Amino acid sequence: MTAINSSYDVAIIGSGHNGLVSACYLAKAGLSVLVLERNAEIGGATKSKMAFEGVEARLSVYSYLVSLFPEKIVSDLGLDLELRSRKTASWTPTFENGTRRELLLRYGDPESDRVAFKGLTGSDDDYRGYLALQEMQERLAAIIWPSLTEPLVSRDQMRARLDSEGKEAWQALIEEPLGKVIEELISDDLVRGMVFTDARIGVPTYPHDPTLLQNRSFLYHVIGRGTGEWRVPVGGMGSLVHELVKVAESTGRVTFQTGAKVSKLNPGAPRSSIAYEMDGDECEVHARFVLCNASAQVLDRLTGVSSSVGTDVVEGAGFKINMLLEKLPQLRSDLYPASEAFAGTVHIDEGYEQMIESYRQSMSGKVPERPPGEIYCHTLTDDSILSDDLKQRGFHTLTLFGLDMPYRLFEEDNERVRGEVVAKYLSGINQHLDEPIESCLAKDANGDLCIEAMSPVDLEKAIHLPKGNIFHGDLTWPFADAEDEVGTWGVETVHPQIYICGSSAKRGGAVSGVPGHNAAKKVLEVLSGRRT
Repeated sequence: MTAINSSYDVAIIGSGHNGLVSACYLAKAGLSVLVLERNAEIGGATKSKMAFEGVEARLSVYSYLVSLFPEKIVSDLGLDLELRSRKTASWTPTFENGTRRELLLRYGDPESDRVAFKGLTGSDDDYRGYLALQEMQERLAAIIWPSLTEPLVSRDQMRARLDSEGKEAWQALIEEPLGKVIEELISDDLVRGMVFTDARIGVPTYPHDPTLLQNRSFLYHVIGRGTGEWRVPVGGMGSLVHELVKVAESTGRVTFQTGAKVSKLNPGAPRSSIAYEMDGDECEVHARFVLCNASAQVLDRLTGVSSSVGTDVVEGAGFKINMLLEKLPQLRSDLYPASEAFAGTVHIDEGYEQMIESYRQSMSGKVPERPPGEIYCHTLTDDSILSDDLKQRGFHTLTLFGLDMPYRLFEEDNERVRGEVVAKYLSGINQHLDEPIESCLAKDANGDLCIEAMSPVDLEKAIHLPKGNIFHGDLTWPFADAEDEVGTWGVETVHPQIYICGSSAKRGGAVSGVPGHNAAKKVLEVLSGRRT
């Protein structure tokens, strides 16, 4: 067992990627750091694991693609992290009145995309509208993306950084419901749906939602790297965890303790005390600074005081299915092979009007008849997560992320409803295949099919996401919501020297490392005496 000191400069609760980013920055600055993790393994939602018994395939079981992780963090920490582009951006198929319609978009091939749009819609109008929307995204990304690792500025200050065309983009994507600009620029239902899905990942919303939750989700999904491209982490998401742990350990200043369940946090000056249970024993450690990589709700429970960082529990609405296939299934498509279509994001039942109906059904307490979802194949871009034997035999992984699956649907009978939802998703996939996906699934060492599904209830139990919300709560705007937030890092709480370093922070959510970076910067700022 690791020897734990009685006191550290910084204690971090939770070892997800954000907590690891904080640990690396602070240790590199010469501080002693203790990372307490309640689970047996480090990594939280960013870990990889052998999901199926006796099968040598290391899947990114929770999160799986990277867009929002800044190159600045990679460079600052010296991470050996390879992110690979996919050849295909997306494939969106549907059936309308018995007729198959599909749209495949490629990265870096605008002429192919134009032809694909025209083949689907009969004109170039929607392609021009699609490009116009992308230009708006890029104008906002140019000012928002670099600001994520800086102190917060006000809404007016952020908007002032834009030229006149940028201000038009701001109005369309930040001030007005996203459905308005989508409907103005694009007429085809399938194309509208493909575009709008970025606004719905993990959150229950619809195009004209007056809360603008859809706009906030959309922004975070299209500004990454300044382009919005989502890349494949070579070696799986666990490769990011591995690199962060390696850097942390290389400093000789970070202590990791797994199996440590924190039960109480007593804020104090000059040091706070953290009580935790390990192997049935009650332990205590002290630290000048405490960073919480768990949710704001957990921090409130540990301190017994509201942290004032938006602690209302907002239910998650995502559903995850991991699969290992013996072979890729054959498509019904006359235009594209499975190896090309599945190389990008596959949109299943994600037409615009169909998603609106799905949202309505889910909010009325029903499992949607045709639940929308997105499929991703890691191994067509990076097969290093498979053993040599599985590579040679043509195995592949598939991950489905489902929408419109709010926590409330699973509360009373999680196992039964989970099974019902899996059946609906597999049926949704099979409508586009020449052979059922079930016939392509591999079997594990026990002869069971290699498929696992996780509802929001399962995600809460496994990795402690509040009500299964992958963002810990509502996504925030990437600027200050109130005057007193201007100049802060968005990690502060009511407790001096206790900060949020995970998804509950301002500008938190997704695999970004941004809250971890910002919490570390806040600690170093306080130590330098610039702010208190």
